[in-house]
Parts: sequence; structure tokens; C-alpha cells
Amino acid sequence: MKATSWLLLLYSLPTNRNTERVAVWRRLKRMGAIQLKTSAYLLPDEPAQYEQFQWLAQQIRDYGGDSTLVRAQEIEGLTREKVVSLFNAARDKEYVGLRKALQSFILRRRKSDANFAAAELERLTKQFRELREIDFFDSPRGHEAAMLLRRAEGPKRSPKLQTLDAKQYHGKIWLTRPRPEIDRVGSAWLISKFIDPKAKFVFAPTAQAVPGAIAFDMLDAEFSHHGNCCTFETLTKRFAISDKAVAKIGEMIHDADLDDAKFQRVDCVGIDRVFKGWAKEGLPDEQILHRGFECFDALYAFLQRR
Repeated sequence: MKATSWLLLLYSLPTNRNTERVAVWRRLKRMGAIQLKTSAYLLPDEPAQYEQFQWLAQQIRDYGGDSTLVRAQEIEGLTREKVVSLFNAARDKEYVGLRKALQSFILRRRKSDANFAAAELERLTKQFRELREIDFFDSPRGHEAAMLLRRAEGPKRSPKLQTLDAKQYHGKIWLTRPRPEIDRVGSAWLISKFIDPKAKFVFAPTAQAVPGAIAFDMLDAEFSHHGNCCTFETLTKRFAISDKAVAKIGEMIHDADLDDAKFQRVDCVGIDRVFKGWAKEGLPDEQILHRGFECFDALYAFLQRR
């Protein structure tokens, strides 16, 4: 969404209307509005959001309150980037909750009654779809939740993954999502070191954003999570990389990225937090990748000597 202006709903309700106040708050939450100040809520200026705010403004007046709907090009003290970050931060918190529920479901699925598991998966899928509808600025956590949901759905009937020849992938453009974290940085390092020494890396929110690029670690990408494997592991298998140090790094990235303690390795959790910290500091994606490569080069050198 490329909103160039914002919708601001200002409202007040009589002090004795607590039930109505809760109803308004729940409606705002379902809309995905963010709170700027008490009784001041914000949405991107798009037709669907404008209509929702109009209906809610009328409902508030029907409750005996006052409401004002304002369209603003700018909000003093808040850049567009800052407002977008507020929306994404709100969605991130909700995606984290969904991610935990999906991880719990995956661990319990085999032991659960089939009908109960199907009902729970349907509920989690509905929750994901509702979140995506109010994920106005494509939060990175949404992509992670989508890939985890596919894992929760179970393996699809598909042919065994074909082993590929790395020589056919030299000098390519490789595409992944912005603000790279452990699996994306590790996968890019693996590509550069073992698959395509002349790889060029670009960043975009969707796999189709750069024609001709090879997408990885994103929805509908050629190389991404597959079954219970993170993208790093998928690449290792597809290109038949048998290096023992690489296998150990794959286990570390798996546990840090999927958080399922499959290999009981916590080594890369700290590295992932460093990547997240660099993103919060505002480092460009290319710089995070460059620094990340240095981290993995050092880790690889250490593991080779063990």
C-alpha cells in the first residue's frame, strides 16, 4: 500500500458508556487502526478504510458521542516512514502471537485427533487471513507466518526435489525480502560461497518484483522453506552441498529460524539478534548482508577446525 495521506478519527464518548467504549475499541482493532493519542486513531487513506471510519464515526454519534474524521497529508512530528513503522510494529506483535500458536500446533499435530487438528488449523488460517487484511504495509513477520502456516498444513504431494547443478546458476541475480535475518543472510552467504560466486543480491517484498531474478526465502520462491527445512537447508539439499561445517551451520540456522529446538543448537540465536539489531539501527539491507557474510565466514572457519 502506497498511501500518500492519512485518515485520523477523533472521538469522545460519555463517561457512562463503558460497554460502547469497549465495542468501539474492538472495532478499531479489527480495522487495524493504530492509536496516536487517547481517542485518536489512524488508518491509511484508502477507500475501504475511509468507508470503515465513516461507519464507525456514525456509530459513535449513535452512542451519544462526538466524532470527527480528518484527512491529513502530513502529521507533525511523524514522517511517513515513522507512521509505517508504527503500523508494522502493531502487526508484528500480532504475528508473533500467531507464530507461537502455529509452532505449538505443528508440535502437537501428530498426537491430536484429526478432526480437532483440522478445526484448529482452520481457525489459525482464518486468523492469518484476518491479519493479512490489515497488514497495510507488508510486515516482514507476515511472510514468516505465511511460510509457517504452509508447514502447519503438512507436506503436499509433490515430486522429490531435484538436485541441481550449481554451474547453471552462476552470475545470477538473487532476490529476497528486505531487512534480512538469520535464514536470509545465511542463505545468501551459502549462495555466494558454494553456488554462485558472482551472485548479485537484491531486495523486494514479492518474488515477482524483479523479472529474471531467482527468489529465495519468501513466498512463491524457487528456494524457500520446504517441509521441515529452512531455506538454508533447502539450498544445501538442492545443490548437494556435503560440507560438514555447512551442515552444522544449517542446524544452527534451523533452530534459530524455526525455533523448534530440532537440533538443540542455540549458537546462531545471538547472531540473529545482532542482525535484528542492525535492522533496527537502520542499516541498509546490503550492509546487513555484508556484515552477515563476515559473521558466517568466521563461524565457518571455526567449525572447519573442530
